[in-house]
Amino acid sequence: MDRKAIFITGAGSGIGRAVARYFTARGWFVGLADIDPAGVSETAALLQAGHSSSHHLDVRDRAAWDEALAAFANTAGRIDVVHNNAGIAFGGPLVASRQGEIDQLIDVNFRGVAYGAQAAYPYLKATAPGSCLLNTASAAAIYGSGGLAIYSATKFAVRALTEALDGEWAGDGIRVRSIMPSFIDTALLAGNVCAASNVTKRDAVIAAGLEFTPVEQVAEAAWSAVHGERLHTLVGKTARQMGFAAKWAPGFLRKRARNLMQGSKGE
Repeated sequence: MDRKAIFITGAGSGIGRAVARYFTARGWFVGLADIDPAGVSETAALLQAGHSSSHHLDVRDRAAWDEALAAFANTAGRIDVVHNNAGIAFGGPLVASRQGEIDQLIDVNFRGVAYGAQAAYPYLKATAPGSCLLNTASAAAIYGSGGLAIYSATKFAVRALTEALDGEWAGDGIRVRSIMPSFIDTALLAGNVCAASNVTKRDAVIAAGLEFTPVEQVAEAAWSAVHGERLHTLVGKTARQMGFAAKWAPGFLRKRARNLMQGSKGE
């Protein structure tokens, strides 16, 4: 097949679904991967018939990565982009976080991304130059935010992995990029910030005075990141403000981090 192909994790909702729709609208074949088969089916139903394949994938399972990518490559004929997008969110004070919440954040948000990068490499090398590993980081990877300590740390790790692999894989002609979106009003913000809190994640964001970025804007940024030279693409007003402040006004970010912490407590 001559058409290009992208494999997307977390494709059952939110950013993954929006990216799938954006790329298929431009003629790409899309691999829809998620731990939620119902979500994948809903995404597939939104796409033109014959433009996608569906894959059950728990990103924490290294062997499952090999199986899913092999199946997708066999169907698509090639893999030009792997989008490490699957992620979860918990917040609240670190001291109130349960061990299971901490472990799950690290396993999904970073271990799964590292596994995906490792598994994707031979396929991306085969279609280089011009192939790309695209990682979904976050505005929380620009400056650590109160109430999001572990989440922010995992996204910093994704940022660091992106930068490291950009160096490692440059000689193979593989682009490594990240997108750093502001808060997106998707299912990721459903539920409470953590098990010990009765404040919803969505309400905590609102209380901190932060805006929601349209998911379609993130999908457009993903397209630009895959085809552009920018290592990290900041998406949304909050992310751009944080990027500017990290360089010129770090005190402003310290204040915002405290505001977010207060929002997660319901203060």
